[in-house]
Amino acid sequence: MKALISTVEPRETGYRVAEVEEDGNIFPVSPELFWTDCPDDFKADEKWYDPVDQQFKDFPVPEPLPQPQTEGTQPL
Repeated sequence: MKALISTVEPRETGYRVAEVEEDGNIFPVSPELFWTDCPDDFKADEKWYDPVDQQFKDFPVPEPLPQPQTEGTQPL
């Protein structure tokens, strides 16, 4: 499989994975895009591409927002 990386769409400290195709289905792209190998079960926009170490990385999990503390019921 090949992942299409978009260098004009920053994600974290790298780039967006714009599309994923089988090796035989890749097509010519502009200089702002490039193809790179990826795992067979990979999907676009689920990870981002780090050009420093040429690895796919998970998006950080946001911290949950604090919930207000309530007692009893609230009127509608």
